[in-house]
Amino acid sequence: MERLARIRRSLVELFPERHLYVRSGGEMKGYVLTPKKQMAAAATVSAAALWMGVCSAAMLVNALSASSADREIARTQAKYERWIADRQARLNSAVAELNAGGGANPSLAANLEKRHAALAMLLTDIRGAPGAAAALTPVINQVVMTSDTNPAHMVETVRVSQERLLDAADTFAKSRADRLRLAFRLAGLTPAAYMPKGGALGGPLIETKDPRALAAVLDVDEGFASRIEHAAADMSEAHALEQAAQTLPFAEPTSGTEKSSGFGVRYDPFTGQPALHSGLDFSGAPMTAIHATGPGVVSFTGVRSGYGNTVEIDHGRGFKTRYAHLAVISVSAGQQVALGQRLGGMGSTGRSTGTHLHYEVWVNGRAQNPDRFVKAGAYVQQAD
Repeated sequence: MERLARIRRSLVELFPERHLYVRSGGEMKGYVLTPKKQMAAAATVSAAALWMGVCSAAMLVNALSASSADREIARTQAKYERWIADRQARLNSAVAELNAGGGANPSLAANLEKRHAALAMLLTDIRGAPGAAAALTPVINQVVMTSDTNPAHMVETVRVSQERLLDAADTFAKSRADRLRLAFRLAGLTPAAYMPKGGALGGPLIETKDPRALAAVLDVDEGFASRIEHAAADMSEAHALEQAAQTLPFAEPTSGTEKSSGFGVRYDPFTGQPALHSGLDFSGAPMTAIHATGPGVVSFTGVRSGYGNTVEIDHGRGFKTRYAHLAVISVSAGQQVALGQRLGGMGSTGRSTGTHLHYEVWVNGRAQNPDRFVKAGAYVQQAD
């Protein structure tokens, strides 16, 4: 009690009663600032300063993370450019030795150079794809020139190296496209609906579906051109699906939590009767961070009947997500949010039996099973 009294006296000394006089229109008005009012104002200012500090630190961490990711992408692209340049230099050297030896077939040597140019275009298209480095590095490291000086043997070595690298690129592109198509189907979506309008895919290697026309453009044999076109088409489709996936709610709304209730009919915990549960529940500790599962615009923040404190995000293309029972809300309506941005803290507001997040995914006005979207997101990450 004595300690409490001392603290109270210290606060009174720090915030003594003050009188404020304001003169307006020839009249004098007086206001009394009691110690309680001064302490409340000081607490408000301190809380605002703390919040600004936390937000500034979060923005700094995000900026540093983005810079690190950009540097990693730049290093990967530089590595591919060095690989392509090295293969070109090795091929030029081999062709020069073939021609100098007098035993080479000039047309065959020229064909090897044209094949390499087409292969370099494909590798340039693939080099920025996530996972490409891990898939192609072992093959590229094996593509070495022979020390055999026999012109015929050197030609065969170059040809086999090109075939191996093309096979590896084709396999990688097909595997990546197949996995992304599967991810969309897991979410109940049709992959073709998220391709460019008219089915058009970008890239100089797939401007035509006719292998003979592409062979004429690249000036290589039709079989080689057909394989190049096939790999480029898969890679272009994978790239289009990856871009679409980045705009969809495929991420998990929380981390380090457990799914406590699924989508579908269940026994209502309040009435004990069967009822539709239109979302997915995640249980966790109070104030566990809740994140946006995709980029979009906050369309609603506030209290909804039964949901308690709620955030809703419009992701475009008819997609909407809802995050309910929050303890606090960290965003406001009309705000643009990025993938993974914090929306609030987990709570138990509204019609809730305990601390958890109720998460919903809506497509064109109909509730979907959010678990399918979470699994689709896991497949997209595996494709990366």
